[in-house]
Amino acid sequence: MRTKPTKIFLIMAFCSGVLSVKAQFQFTGQLRTRTEWRNGVGTLRAYNADPSFFTSQRTRLSFGYNMPRVQFKTTVQDVRVWGQDASSISNADGAKLGVHEAWAEVALQNRADTGFKSSFVDYLGLRIGRQELMYDDARLLGNLDWLQQGRRHDALVFKMREKKFSADAGFAFSQQTDAFGYNGTYYTPANVLPTVRDSKGQLAATPAGFIPLVNAAGISSRSGTPAFSNPPGTNGQTQQYKAMQFLYTSWKKSTTTISGLLLADHFGVHQLDSVQNISGADTGYIYGRKFRSKGVHSRLTFGAQLSGAFDQKNTFQYKAGAYFQTGKDLEGTALSTYMAYASLTLQRAPFTYAIGYDILSGNDAFSSDGKSHRFDPLYGTPHKFWGYMDYFYVGTGSPTGGLANPQASIRYAARGKRFSASADYHAFFLANDQKDKNASKVERYLGSEVDLSSSYQLNNLVTLEGGVSFMGATRSMDYAKNISPGTARLAGSWAWLMVNIRPDFLRK
Repeated sequence: MRTKPTKIFLIMAFCSGVLSVKAQFQFTGQLRTRTEWRNGVGTLRAYNADPSFFTSQRTRLSFGYNMPRVQFKTTVQDVRVWGQDASSISNADGAKLGVHEAWAEVALQNRADTGFKSSFVDYLGLRIGRQELMYDDARLLGNLDWLQQGRRHDALVFKMREKKFSADAGFAFSQQTDAFGYNGTYYTPANVLPTVRDSKGQLAATPAGFIPLVNAAGISSRSGTPAFSNPPGTNGQTQQYKAMQFLYTSWKKSTTTISGLLLADHFGVHQLDSVQNISGADTGYIYGRKFRSKGVHSRLTFGAQLSGAFDQKNTFQYKAGAYFQTGKDLEGTALSTYMAYASLTLQRAPFTYAIGYDILSGNDAFSSDGKSHRFDPLYGTPHKFWGYMDYFYVGTGSPTGGLANPQASIRYAARGKRFSASADYHAFFLANDQKDKNASKVERYLGSEVDLSSSYQLNNLVTLEGGVSFMGATRSMDYAKNISPGTARLAGSWAWLMVNIRPDFLRK
């Protein structure tokens, strides 16, 4: 039986269309569970506290579409701890899904696209929407992928590429509502709970524009600490910026890359205030920070990184960088801070050896010029640099005296690249002197951490990862972590196992 030419043409067109759609459209997923046993992670474990054990899960669906002049991506994610919800939830429990990414990138100029009559640069584009910001080694701007929630920004980013030079310029402005009758652009820069207890312990609605101050029992008090749903710390954990602008540049030649970052973030000015709460015969007060004042506290971060190799085969690599901060922090205190780091890496397959040193400035308890010298590593991925047990510069806070961190690591990667293992060592020191309860100098050595981890790729879709970590601290860690001296164990440990499944639904 002969096939008519029309049928052949239709079959060829259909196959061509299918292949074209596959090339243009991406549909991927991720299911990542992480089971953890925590025995002093993030901070020392109190003598009267027990270890914790849980499993958390991230589920993502990512949709992408590429056209010659437009790229589009949306990532929907759900993050939860197993058992966090009852086996049957009610409508009152609220939404459990969130949008991690939702952006489009429009090409304004592209020499590789003949549809553009002329282009002054190789590529010029505009990415707009909710997106991850990833630059260099993610030290200052990263997606914080270890955290199940990750990190993203609602921003507009111009992207320019010209031969060996590239530059990105980003802009963000935060607001909480588009409701009619909402005047001004005041912004409450934290995720606070909808209810709070007043000074009498009575439950009340959190006042609009307020970050309540609470004591250790969760009762509102004048001398309390901010009540965040995320724990206080640095690295974007305590407050969301009101506005942010950045310029990132990079120039590469052979094995050498020089990059620079200039970033300004601005935080709303707040005032201490109180709101009266009457419940029956009792009258209590809610004390807090009220964000209904004009103006911002502006912080400027700037610096550069040099990375490369001493040989063309990238056998012996180096990296060094330095960054500084000036302006005012989110509390309005003048800043004068710095961070510097350097590392050397030697690759001798199947092993990779590395040594490095990081220093982040802090305040000296024995002298003061009225400024804050505590460097804040912005919106990066601190888990990657200062120990897997997350004692520093994450949601668990940062040492007032800053941090000095000599480190060394060794990594093994099998030839087939299905199995890898690593061992990391960190020694932690205060960068500046601190006082103990007797007003004497605290020993600068805080302790040491050993991280052992491994990874095995079962197939193209499934990877198993796991590890154990150990912390051996000194009593100086009590002061670095703001713990009552002598109330916590100096030895900590952690074990984890992660299953990472990443299907590509359009690939066989």
